[in-house]
Amino acid sequence: MSPESQGQNEHYLSVARRGFRTWRGDRPFWAGLFTMLGGVPIMYFPYANMHLGNVTLAMSTTAGAGSLIIGVLLVTLGLTMWFHSIVRVFAGVAAILLALISIPVANIGGFLIGFILALLGGALSVSWMPGQAPAEAQPASAEAAPETVSFAKDEPFPEGALHGAGFPEQQAAYDTTVEAEGGRHRAG
Repeated sequence: MSPESQGQNEHYLSVARRGFRTWRGDRPFWAGLFTMLGGVPIMYFPYANMHLGNVTLAMSTTAGAGSLIIGVLLVTLGLTMWFHSIVRVFAGVAAILLALISIPVANIGGFLIGFILALLGGALSVSWMPGQAPAEAQPASAEAAPETVSFAKDEPFPEGALHGAGFPEQQAAYDTTVEAEGGRHRAG
C-alpha cells in the first residue's frame, strides 16, 4: 500500500459526511427541512401552556385538532420531499396551501413562525429541480478533437466559415424563372 492511495485510511465521519452530502444533493433537502420545521410550531402551540410565575396561560383553542392535523400533514409532506422527490411539486403546493390555511386555524399559523417556514419550504420544493450529470470527458485523440481554425486579421474568411453565426444568408443571384413563366405558379 502506497502513501498516495486514497480512501483506505479515511475517517468514517468524513465518509458519512460525503455520503450525506450526496444524498442531500439528490433531493429538495432544505425544502423538506423547512416544511417539517414549519409543521412543529403549528401543531405545538395550540397544546402548549406557558407559565408566568404562578399564572398559567393556556393557548389551546377550539381548533386544536385542526392545528394538529395541519402540523402532522406538513411534517409528512416534508418527509415526502426527502424520500419521494418525484412528487416535489405536489408536496410543495400542498405545503403552501396548508401554510395559508394555518393562519385562521392554528393560532395565526403558529404565531407566524410555522407559517413562514412552511411557506418557504413549499416554495423551495416547487422551484427545486434535479441537477444534470456532468458530461463525461472524451479521450483526447487526434480524430476526436475538433479542428480549430484561426484567421489573420486582413485575410478574408473562407466560404462557410460563418455558417450559423447569426448572420442572414445572402442569395447568390436573382431568380429569373418567375418572370419567364409570366408570374404563374407551375401548377396553375
